[in-house]
Amino acid sequence: MNQPRVTEKKAGRAKANASRAGTASDPQAPVFRSGFACLVGRPNVGKSTLTNALVGAKVAITSNRPQTTRRVIRGIVHRPDAQLVILDTPGLHRPRTLLGERLDSLVRSTLTEVDLIGFCVPAPDLIGPGDKYLAKELAAVKNTPVVAIVTKTDEVPQERVAEQLLAVSELGEWADVVPVSAVRGYQLDVLADVLVSHLPEGPPLYPDGELTDEPEQIMVAELIREAALEGVRDELPHSIAVLVEEMGPRDGQPDLIDVHAELYVERSSQKAIVIGTQGARLKDVGTRARKQIEALLGSRVYLDLHVRIAKDWQRNPKYLRRLGFYD
Repeated sequence: MNQPRVTEKKAGRAKANASRAGTASDPQAPVFRSGFACLVGRPNVGKSTLTNALVGAKVAITSNRPQTTRRVIRGIVHRPDAQLVILDTPGLHRPRTLLGERLDSLVRSTLTEVDLIGFCVPAPDLIGPGDKYLAKELAAVKNTPVVAIVTKTDEVPQERVAEQLLAVSELGEWADVVPVSAVRGYQLDVLADVLVSHLPEGPPLYPDGELTDEPEQIMVAELIREAALEGVRDELPHSIAVLVEEMGPRDGQPDLIDVHAELYVERSSQKAIVIGTQGARLKDVGTRARKQIEALLGSRVYLDLHVRIAKDWQRNPKYLRRLGFYD
């Protein structure tokens, strides 16, 4: 097996410089590259945090709860030499519900539609069956380069990072192996250079300055869900869904946006947890979410939240369609 090189600062910049050297017909002509890079991995390996760090803005919600991401979120990285579109995907896992099956299918279909794949493995975790299974799955994706990314390097000593780099290198035939820390910014520029170097030549795909193509209503719902995920019990995060029913400027007050949203849970006991004693927890969720939404929309926001019970919605096709999780 040919071992991929571990891309550190010097090697990464050399490769990126080579990608900008020009075409064969005109070696001096600047080369612009554009395309899509999909980040995949087990749940809670740092894909969303890495996406936000590469984009330089919050386009995906983050949580220490596994399986937070439920959609393919596109974050757009603008550079003078390239436009890199990062696709943050739900964590691949053994599905236990209809929702899980649809998310799993969503990730697999995304793998066939991108220019390269970033396989994320966290530095603190030993290589497990899930990583090995995913590595085998990625090996079956033909003609698409895969860059192995060792994430969360800030959480362990350098010796452990080195051990993980070796272990990840032995999992498959990777185009590159790059250690990064999204929290500290360690090697983010190198990772961006490496990802760009695998993109095809082409014009920009999105207007300059656009950071995501997610509809604002979806992003607002996600920010509410992020706030609701903080401090809840282990079994509850997967049961929370958010749907923005109505959103728009208030009549006569264009500087104030009304947002009416519903939080769905599966059981009455979960509803009591989300609401809290005398509504205290729901009020706190609303306060934290509203601040994030105001930052996103650049306007004052009135946020109206209600908690509804949708029994076993993760297994119910009707509820899944209503919440935007289609076949």
